[in-house]
Amino acid sequence: MAKKTFKIINHTADVGIIVYGITVKQLFSNAALALSSLITEPKSIKEKIKRPVEITSEDRDNLLVEWLNELIYLFDVEHILFKKFDIENLNSKHIKAICYGEKFDPLRHNIKREVKAATYHMLKIDRDSNGYGVQVIFDV
Repeated sequence: MAKKTFKIINHTADVGIIVYGITVKQLFSNAALALSSLITEPKSIKEKIKRPVEITSEDRDNLLVEWLNELIYLFDVEHILFKKFDIENLNSKHIKAICYGEKFDPLRHNIKREVKAATYHMLKIDRDSNGYGVQVIFDV
């Protein structure tokens, strides 16, 4: 599973990603990068802002959805786009990460689509001999 980082999939009126990682930390980081790529081109984002993000949830699947929704919230409310995600601590119920990015600049950041929320639809983190994988569907 872990040879790719992610791919974008079409899902009726929504959009989805299939994400891979050798470790769970890498899976969460790659999911965040895939989310960024749904919104804009990550290469256009500079690492000017260093933002800590910490979330506690009931289990790993819920934690992933809440992690992605927190990043969507930070874009919606504070207009920050992220491109790098250093996960300092991660277990089945808690994530602590430093996210790097910058404020949205309409002259440099082309918004591909409005992502409203990560959903629980068909969400399940899987593991095989190559690592971890998950499919996440987003409301757009």
